Amino acid sequence: MNTELASAVELAEAISRGVSEGAAPAVAKTDVALFPPFPYLQAVGHALGHRSVMLGGQDCSADDVGAFTGQVSANMLTDLGAQAVLIGHSERRHGLGETDELLARKLRVALDYGLIGVLCVGETLSEREAKRHLEVIDQQLREDLADIEPDDLRQLVVAYEPVWAIGTGRTATPSDAQTAHAHVRSVLSDLFGHEPAAAIRIIYGGSMNAKNAVELLGQADIDGGLIGGSSLKPDDFVAICDAAAAPG
Repeated sequence: MNTELASAVELAEAISRGVSEGAAPAVAKTDVALFPPFPYLQAVGHALGHRSVMLGGQDCSADDVGAFTGQVSANMLTDLGAQAVLIGHSERRHGLGETDELLARKLRVALDYGLIGVLCVGETLSEREAKRHLEVIDQQLREDLADIEPDDLRQLVVAYEPVWAIGTGRTATPSDAQTAHAHVRSVLSDLFGHEPAAAIRIIYGGSMNAKNAVELLGQADIDGGLIGGSSLKPDDFVAICDAAAAPG
């Protein structure tokens, strides 16, 4: 819940230019998506124009249409040109109490409308300190993906978000992040098979920034980042995109 209309457009334009220009544009080697607040989706979409940066929604309803005041449907997102949507961000799981049953419904609807579903999973500080973090991730994945078929996997991205590392300045060590990502990959392999699981992108959402991006993205099972605070700083965000696009 950041920016105003003018600053949202200015930010989108700066990021789009940054990742699209240069000798080896990052957007040519990786997928980049911006997820602005709902009121600015159309304006940001226009700002992105025909560039290769995708537009995404921060959430969507589990219902198609109807008397659901204040909610935004997957169809509304696609109508505005969105190509992706966040499902189960920690601020909705833990701040708004969204359940795995609800998130499974949201993900199913999003995929049915052709959106890329970025499913967020991750543990709280108390769960990590109790050494339950892998168990929590396992449960979230199995419940949230209960209605997903193998043909849906091309539209699925999983974001690992250690809740205790979001907006706190704390970051999981690259080793800790890799352990969690490898566990996500293992659960996906159990659910869908080794080869399909290997093709699913698993991205890290725990305060990745321009300084730690290279080391985090260098881990075997970290395929990208879900960027929070650094996405409000065009130069930092572009640097992360460049790190993701770098060879190896």
